[in-house]
Amino acid sequence: MYKYLFYCTELYCLPIFRPIQKVILERGGQAAWFFDRKEAGAENLHPKEHLLENVSEVFTYHPDAVFSPMNLVPDFFPGVKVQVFHGLATDLTGKKGHYKIRGFYDLYCTRSEEETRIFKKMRRRHPHFEVVKTGWPKVDPLFSGLDQNHLLFPADSSKPVVFYASTFSPSLTSSPYLVDTIKKLSQTGRYHWIVTLHPKTDKKVKAMYRALQGPHMTFYESSQDVLPLIKAADVMLCDTSSIALEFMLADKPVVTFRTKVPAPYVLNVTEPSEIEAAIDKAITRPVDLMGEIRAFTDQLHPCRDGRSSERVLDATNYLINHGASHLAPKPLNFWRKLKIRRRLKYYKF
Repeated sequence: MYKYLFYCTELYCLPIFRPIQKVILERGGQAAWFFDRKEAGAENLHPKEHLLENVSEVFTYHPDAVFSPMNLVPDFFPGVKVQVFHGLATDLTGKKGHYKIRGFYDLYCTRSEEETRIFKKMRRRHPHFEVVKTGWPKVDPLFSGLDQNHLLFPADSSKPVVFYASTFSPSLTSSPYLVDTIKKLSQTGRYHWIVTLHPKTDKKVKAMYRALQGPHMTFYESSQDVLPLIKAADVMLCDTSSIALEFMLADKPVVTFRTKVPAPYVLNVTEPSEIEAAIDKAITRPVDLMGEIRAFTDQLHPCRDGRSSERVLDATNYLINHGASHLAPKPLNFWRKLKIRRRLKYYKF
């Protein structure tokens, strides 16, 4: 019976790890959570979820494997280190740096043929890690057949539901520019709007959207799990955020506002005045658009059986069972290791 640790840096880690936790517990294993700071979301754990509050407790627990969705993971934690990624975006979808090897992981759990091919190519130059195509655990509930449409405030199903989400990066976010537009469109009553913003979004911007709530608009506070929102919506309005990729995996159309990565699988507009017409078009699910979405998502994440978490755990257990002695030594990474130690106030090498 193995012990597993989830290393969390942001609120969005919870829906990535919970499908893995479900499989671990079903198989009789143990799972624990560690948050690297108070703001990372520990208060959102369920009463039965096991929280480790400091580094000493991690060593006492002594995990056999540590899962992380970030580029970095504490090298001094016991156990093999497994990268599961925090979003679907890659270099190929506009996110730079996705394929940079930081030298912290023993195993990369990839999501597509192309991603797997690239990581295996890099492994030839950096033979200190393994690569296994597993799929992304976070989206398992989209394909598991379980009902995930449990909205805290149910949307009006008698009209189209529009889901607006935005990234936080100042160079990419649309949220400061669309407040008035979304206010106007929500007041028409033609759609029901559900809105959530990235946890790092400016507090003043969040307050402006919070103030728009009414009979035709519901604001969700930096939702830790967007899958219920995805399930409830008919169309998404977004910018250059990886959440749009998750939405398309549900076979639903996306309208983007000034995206940095325009493509035939989204309806991109550059002016706020064009948004309403684009939403109306998206709601009709044009055949050509839906065809582009399906072709793109088949490449992005072909695993649609809801069993990615099982494959992640299988690949992890294989490495635990057989050991990592066949892998080359990891690079020293002195400065990055020092950065993590400062963050966690642990200075032993």
